[in-house]
Amino acid sequence: MKPLLNILWLGLKEIRSLLSDVVMVVFVIYAFTLAIYVQATGTSSEVNNASIAFVDEDGSALSKELLNAFYPPRFMLPEIITAADAQADMDRGRFMFVVVIPPRFEHDLRAGRNPDIQVNIDATAMQQAGIGAGYIRNIINDRIESFLKRTEESGPKPVQLVIRKLFNPNGISSWFKSVVAIINQITLLTVVLTGAAVIREREHGTLEHLLVMPLSSFEIAMAKVWANSLVILIATGVSLLVVVDMVLKVPFAGSVLLWFAGVVLYLFFATALGIFLGTISRSMAQFALLIILVVLVLMLLSGGSTPVESQPKWLQYLTYLLPARHFVSFSQIIIYRGGGLEAVWRQFLMVAAVGVGFFAYSLALFRKSIAVTQ
Repeated sequence: MKPLLNILWLGLKEIRSLLSDVVMVVFVIYAFTLAIYVQATGTSSEVNNASIAFVDEDGSALSKELLNAFYPPRFMLPEIITAADAQADMDRGRFMFVVVIPPRFEHDLRAGRNPDIQVNIDATAMQQAGIGAGYIRNIINDRIESFLKRTEESGPKPVQLVIRKLFNPNGISSWFKSVVAIINQITLLTVVLTGAAVIREREHGTLEHLLVMPLSSFEIAMAKVWANSLVILIATGVSLLVVVDMVLKVPFAGSVLLWFAGVVLYLFFATALGIFLGTISRSMAQFALLIILVVLVLMLLSGGSTPVESQPKWLQYLTYLLPARHFVSFSQIIIYRGGGLEAVWRQFLMVAAVGVGFFAYSLALFRKSIAVTQ
């Protein structure tokens, strides 16, 4: 009973120490509110209000039909420019796309000569340019086909492909990015809070005070684990309710309690990683450099930013040992697909196994560090 009371009081000390650090409190609030909102809505892989211009050297009814086929929100209203101004306007960044319709385009098309339309693309924004080029190709082909047939209706096709999306039917990118942002912030903030607590105690001399008390290294480490995990859990819950649910309107398909159970398992690993990095670091600056080397790599290899399947085979086998990969995996299964425990128990087991093993190693290193300090 006494070790549990020691862990409880040490954890309360950790929470009071964190609340007294105004900069760290502001950082936690920002990371789980504004940072998630900005990451979810600030960037998008969709084409939205792309600037487009037409060089109409034909002046036919068909060229005017093509001009009127582009409108918001995918594209801005097209502008008519001359061929001499096209290159200069693209160099100045006025237009992302410039469509050049050659002379006698409609006449040659009706005569069966298959004339070409030139589409100039500013590919400095590679993803937007690639998606926008596909949109332009489809719009122009559909408009030309309907113009030549004099009707918007098309006959029945041999195979009708009907696509139904179970989650996110409109393809809103913020629905995916907000969840990935929460996952990344959980990883980053848990490691930062725990590691910073270890370094702060060493720099302020608090660790020496703890050493003269009848406390074990396990009690000191477990106090940091539950205190910092509780702070992250509360911040995650508030972020999920306020930012993701109320502001971004992202639906949660699965069980919230099941997902939070998985978060608790992952926090056990993340706090152990924070203790490990805080133990081997000799200063806060050195700890910050290790965060860049370790935590950012965990985020990149977790499968949240890019699919794990797109990585080299040897790297996929290596990431199987990273709890961050399994955290992202069971989060996607629960949140997006509504999966239950039978679908995620393997990921839960892997996160727990690696977390316990790494915590044991970090605790042994922390105990050795305390022994050296004594």
